[in-house]
Amino acid sequence: MLYLTVKETAEKWGLGTRIVTLYCAENRIEGVVKRGNLWLIPEHARRPADKRRRKQPATRPSLSEDLAHLLASTAVPMPIHNPDAIFDTVREERLSLQYEAELSYLRGDFARTMRCYQRTDGDDAARLRACPVAIAATISLGDYRAYTEIDAYLKKCSESHKGSVAAAFAEQALATAAVSIIAPDMAPNWLKEGDFSALIPQARPNALYLRAKYFHCLNKHDAMLAVAQTALALSAQPQGFTTTDIYLRVTCAVACHCLGRGDEARHWLLEAMRLALPHGFITPFAEVVTALGGLIEQCLEREFPACRDAVLEQWSRTWKNWIVFHNQFTKDNITLMLTLREYHLALLVAQRVPYAEIARQHCISVGRLKNIMLEIYEKLYISGREELAKYII
Repeated sequence: MLYLTVKETAEKWGLGTRIVTLYCAENRIEGVVKRGNLWLIPEHARRPADKRRRKQPATRPSLSEDLAHLLASTAVPMPIHNPDAIFDTVREERLSLQYEAELSYLRGDFARTMRCYQRTDGDDAARLRACPVAIAATISLGDYRAYTEIDAYLKKCSESHKGSVAAAFAEQALATAAVSIIAPDMAPNWLKEGDFSALIPQARPNALYLRAKYFHCLNKHDAMLAVAQTALALSAQPQGFTTTDIYLRVTCAVACHCLGRGDEARHWLLEAMRLALPHGFITPFAEVVTALGGLIEQCLEREFPACRDAVLEQWSRTWKNWIVFHNQFTKDNITLMLTLREYHLALLVAQRVPYAEIARQHCISVGRLKNIMLEIYEKLYISGREELAKYII
């Protein structure tokens, strides 16, 4: 066997003689021998790995990967008897913030929900995850300026991460506003068609809830009920419940009420109340007082009289805020809320062109034009020509 000296080996490996001597002393070179003060290194010995080299920093997860982690981590159901105990099970502040935002929203503390959202600044995954509940809070507060900032952020995410989990979730968050403000035409196509293939499993229960609300906007209450019941069956959590679980039950109640199935509506509503009201979760019921035409009051008086005033007082406050928000939203998005044909007809009506002349120009009957205008008024949540002019001229 041929041997090399430390100096010869150092030149061969491109190292200093001191480091090669150290390798020899630590017996890190296979076959090395010592003769007196001289180290002899086999000619074909392999150079040891340098322990001084720093490990490469771990690759940071992409936004979609980080968001998927957050969605999975915050899909853990809250304990039925003490939802706040969920905080004892999470170790990351960003997870605690999400649960705090949702619980605050359910209890009607919308300002606290927004503070939680603001604390996600600099953490895109956490901010994106918090956007749906933050949008709901801005609507309840009537804070249109804050909504436009969230809207711009979500549209930027959707565009810059096109085709990803993050983009799909951003569109899902935007759909929260569309179905809450009764602007179904602004919902994404995948929600209209029920194609959730771009969403990860943890995001689908809420997507199904939004689809049920989409059908409510279209007055398709049979479909609304079917979707909500399916979502409940798929997301049943024997150990606890989620915010979506409450809202799906309320949605079933609204659908049954609209279908004239009063006993079923009462059943679903009481089931939701028994799940939510013991913990002070009044918001899901304050949001539908008008839609349920007296049923909320009846059920509260029957089983939760102590919560009656809190629910109705919140409804009174947030209904006014909803109207303010809706009016500004409609002004900014009317060309998206109406089809091109509807917009042209509405513009002529707002300009006080006679119905007979508009019908002649568009080759339809006056009766048909009146029906179209009624549909437009319903879409925009207004009652006539005077209000229409405020939005469209």
